Amino acid sequence: MTTTAKLTEEILSLPCEDRIRIVETILESLNAPDDKNIEQAWAVEAERRIDDLNAGQVQSIPGAEVFADIRQRLGR
Repeated sequence: MTTTAKLTEEILSLPCEDRIRIVETILESLNAPDDKNIEQAWAVEAERRIDDLNAGQVQSIPGAEVFADIRQRLGR
């Protein structure tokens, strides 16, 4: 049995709360230090887009229409 398989087996034998903590820790470890910069850049972009909408510079498209267009393009 590989180390990964052994570790997985051990983790799965733990109580649910412990497994949740492990998952959270692993997910947090995947966030690169630059993620905060990326989050900030997206926040600035979101504000810019909201400002454009409020100023009437762009028009929104209803989500149902967007998804219908995607389904049509994909032939579904």
